[in-house]
Amino acid sequence: MKRDLPLPADKAAWSAVGESWELSLDPSFPSRDLDGELLADHIARDPEAWLGPGAPDSPLLVKLLDARDVLSVQVHPADGDPTLGPQESGKPEAWVVLAREPGAGLWLGLAEGVTRHEFATALDRFGRIDDEAAAREIGDRVAAMLNFVPVEPGDTFVIEAGTVHAIGPGLTLLEPQLVRPGKTGVTYRFWDWGRRYDAAGRLDPAGAPRTLHRDRSLAVTAWDAPRGAAFVAHCRRHPRLIATRDAATHERLIDDLGMRVDRLVGTGHVTLAALGSLAALVVTQGAVDLGGVVARGGQTLALPATLGPLDLVLGEAQAFLVQAVA
Repeated sequence: MKRDLPLPADKAAWSAVGESWELSLDPSFPSRDLDGELLADHIARDPEAWLGPGAPDSPLLVKLLDARDVLSVQVHPADGDPTLGPQESGKPEAWVVLAREPGAGLWLGLAEGVTRHEFATALDRFGRIDDEAAAREIGDRVAAMLNFVPVEPGDTFVIEAGTVHAIGPGLTLLEPQLVRPGKTGVTYRFWDWGRRYDAAGRLDPAGAPRTLHRDRSLAVTAWDAPRGAAFVAHCRRHPRLIATRDAATHERLIDDLGMRVDRLVGTGHVTLAALGSLAALVVTQGAVDLGGVVARGGQTLALPATLGPLDLVLGEAQAFLVQAVA
């Protein structure tokens, strides 16, 4: 991570990592505590305490993203898509901008007037990605068919199934997602800007391109969704004040798509009601004291459902409380 977000030394040293899975029950990249024990094992010993009465599992997945290069142009299928495999899941998600370099932004949805045929035609030169000039042309044509959105810290967007999207370079984001428990969320890639990688996943002009999913991407894109600025406005969420106390503020950023994201910022006390479901408290700046347990910038606490009410003490902090809700 970068752009003035403080991180503990062990995480800051991972300069090659563009994303950190802060809370995950995904079997591919599961969360562990500081002693190396799986979060899933903690939950298995007392599922009611962690997940809440009657809750069999949790779909919550929370990531931090640090995009030093433009990410691939993607789209996610709906959770009920009949082509998903038995171990696959849809993946509704959201973005909260934490930091950005000047001029940085993201691509969100289709521009005015773009049709499925035009978009497919722009992609039809995939067979020529060995040609650097052709790859640049494809990238330029694809980018021109999407809405580029310059962003500021605090900007918040929800990414529904069928939304074509990409994250530009120079952005650090909080990315909460929902993935069916025990399964892996599916991402289809329209385009990866003609890049090639070696066997370890590092950029290498002599390497191989990533797998692209042109036909599946076209099939799951929501071609009937609004376009242009209207679609960006549809995706954007605005903060709602919950409470202020001392010099601390509690606001709600997201409360739809089955997820809730609250932002806690400032210095002073914040009181939270009983959680009711598994939650992640992601601290991005300063420190948060939860009954003597202190989390600092770059650290995440997994909070059991039965915890609460909670009195948090913020010290020049910014933190995000993320939950899956019914």
